Amino acid sequence: MANQQPRLLVFSSLYPSSVRPMAGLFIRERMTRVAEHCPIVVVSPVPWFPLQGLIRLWRPGYRPQPPRFEMHNGVTVHFPRFLSLPGIGRSCDGFAMALCSAWTCFKLKKLFCFNLIDAHFAYPDGYAATRLGQWLRVPVVITLRGTEVPLSRSERRRDLMLKALASAARVVSVSQSLKNYVVGLGADGAKITVVGNGVDLDKFTAIDKVLARQRLGLPMQAPVLVSVGGLVERKGFHRVIDALPALVQRHADLVYLIVGGASPEGDIRRQLEQQVATLGLENHVRFLGAYPSEDLKTPLSAADVFVLATANEGWANVFLEAMACGLPVVTTDVGGNREVVSHADLGLIVPFGDQSALTSAIGQALATSWDRQRIMAYAADNAWDKRVSLLTQLFNTVVNP
Repeated sequence: MANQQPRLLVFSSLYPSSVRPMAGLFIRERMTRVAEHCPIVVVSPVPWFPLQGLIRLWRPGYRPQPPRFEMHNGVTVHFPRFLSLPGIGRSCDGFAMALCSAWTCFKLKKLFCFNLIDAHFAYPDGYAATRLGQWLRVPVVITLRGTEVPLSRSERRRDLMLKALASAARVVSVSQSLKNYVVGLGADGAKITVVGNGVDLDKFTAIDKVLARQRLGLPMQAPVLVSVGGLVERKGFHRVIDALPALVQRHADLVYLIVGGASPEGDIRRQLEQQVATLGLENHVRFLGAYPSEDLKTPLSAADVFVLATANEGWANVFLEAMACGLPVVTTDVGGNREVVSHADLGLIVPFGDQSALTSAIGQALATSWDRQRIMAYAADNAWDKRVSLLTQLFNTVVNP
């Protein structure tokens, strides 16, 4: 029998929509490129429960509801609702997600004839996908992206996550450290392939620093730090702000750019603004808000050093995006960070939670004469085309065992 072409149903609750345009951009970046090699359709379940409108009275951005389907770069994205009770019901999300997405997936099985489910995150999405795979009799590939670490702290969710990984035909991990972590929990390492994220060199390329600073109204000679990410505690913006008073003593005109906005994890902008005011850093910290990915090259090109004192990452795309614009990276030794910032020529890694080491590393990075061309060349060697080639080979193997 002739080999089948993979036809993918991409399954992820974290996918961009008109009401959450910045959610899951790294998934869309990858799958848009995969779609150049095989047909895909996306199902992105949306959490819902009957009284959530009341929560929006004091949290207006709580669980925004997109249309039932949208088109993204020529790909159809379906947004079925699934019952999800805030807080207390999260261990039921996997089954509820599968049950409430089943009708959409059954219809797509007839109309689109997919032969593989490509799920992102082991729980709840991966668990739901494996249930759907059993009902629809199609294999499932799950990509681990880093949330598996905090999720595993709940015994119930850890068990469901491991059940999903055991049921999957293959598993992709965005970093070796994440693979090692889930294997340590009991997952089968033989079925896990490491494929890191890539960088879009068309969007992320250095522009003239003078021009970039003019656009942002930045002093030409000032040392400039930049962080990019959702404004949530995990990303560690507050840790960088805590380092600034000591750095300002040495660099009186230092500027720290914070690029990002609310995310599905939350929004701590008010707390960060209060921290800046308490430390008297209003003249040194600028909140730029969220930027579309195609515009990020401006603040990245305006900066001297990229810093992210994050608590957990699978594979941080933003490091490669910063490097593509010539920036060295200062970050914490968590998750796959050391795999991305893999050489001393690319930046500095500090122990997580060591505030003194973070402050010292930022100061050292500002004082170092970095080989920006070397940094950009490393980013170019991690472009998306190489990653997508590995993924399409893996999908072919699953569909044609």
